[in-house]
Amino acid sequence: MLLDPSDSTLVLVDYQQRLMPAIADAAALLLNAERLARLAALFEVPILATEQNPAGLGPTVAALRGLLPHVMTKASFGAGAELMPRLRPAAAAPRGNARSLPRHLQKPVEAAPARGSVVLAGCEAHVCVLQTALQLLDEEFDVWVVTDACGSRTDRNRDAAFDRLAGAGCELVTTEMVAFEWLGDSRHPRFKEALALIK
Repeated sequence: MLLDPSDSTLVLVDYQQRLMPAIADAAALLLNAERLARLAALFEVPILATEQNPAGLGPTVAALRGLLPHVMTKASFGAGAELMPRLRPAAAAPRGNARSLPRHLQKPVEAAPARGSVVLAGCEAHVCVLQTALQLLDEEFDVWVVTDACGSRTDRNRDAAFDRLAGAGCELVTTEMVAFEWLGDSRHPRFKEALALIK
């Protein structure tokens, strides 16, 4: 199974100002998170982002914040509750009124189809990323965790998260894997732009 940009949503978790200095290899993770956001914009993949307790951990780092159309605040470690209304919008109420059609003859407006794949990256891998991924798996999304854009304070915690995520059914990928799967073909009209972001 390969990633399809028309079926993908990018979710970036908790790249926050006061958290990132404690994360191992933070500069490389942030660079890959920025690449993912730019690639998502290039391929018209929706981007969602979260902040864990921004009063304590600060806002999303400035370099990334400008690339994010929507950032959700959360208190729980897993972001499933905050993400679900945007990942799987509810159907709209039936249209019409008593003069046009009786209620039992009105047809509900269908919800926009949910994108089935969530490309997930963030910090900390063993806490917020892990819990969010497991919640999304429970909601029957395909979850793709971008390992070179995920971090924890220690490598051991990060690696333990990756082991558990793979065992639970997540696909473990890298930023370049996402880019080339979204591209699909060297003849893609955005190939040169995507390649410039990867290099």
